[in-house]
Amino acid sequence: MSEAEKEKYIPRLKTYYRQTVRPELLKQFGLTNLLAVPRLVKIVVNIGVSEAKENIKALDIAAEELAQITGQKPAVRRAKKSISNFKLRKNMPIGLMVTLRGDRMYEFFDRLVNIAMPLIRDFQGLSTHSGFDGRGNFNLGLKEQYIFPEVNIEKSDKARGMNITIVTTAKNNQECQALLAAMGMPFKKDHKV
Repeated sequence: MSEAEKEKYIPRLKTYYRQTVRPELLKQFGLTNLLAVPRLVKIVVNIGVSEAKENIKALDIAAEELAQITGQKPAVRRAKKSISNFKLRKNMPIGLMVTLRGDRMYEFFDRLVNIAMPLIRDFQGLSTHSGFDGRGNFNLGLKEQYIFPEVNIEKSDKARGMNITIVTTAKNNQECQALLAAMGMPFKKDHKV
């Protein structure tokens, strides 16, 4: 893409939020100010790579996969202290983290909800009883990275789980659930927060 095309490009989900979701939430919660409407702030993706203690190549493979999934280079997270029972030394690499904001955040959320989640085996929807933290944020755990089509299964050494934290400006669980449901997050229909 040229610089002019990058400036014109707006993610599909961001446009959908501005044109459809924001006015809908404005009416639903009886708000008068557009800035009071809940919105996405950031998405944090974490992968634990415990086998990096013995095999540092596992960390490189996991970092490459996470970079393909998110479109951003992950930061290596290191152990804060030594724990002898886990054969862990201080400053050993044990995980990877990516914080997505802006257009990349909307692109990742769109791919997560519309492409990756339908590929989860026996997926019935996300539970509304767990995952919310009471402050308007949502946590989601995935068992394997293979649900993302960007990951090449032949090059991958093993399935790794990941934790995805969606941070919003919502004040409580109800506002957060309403925002995420309006943006396409597949919650189970029979439960409410």
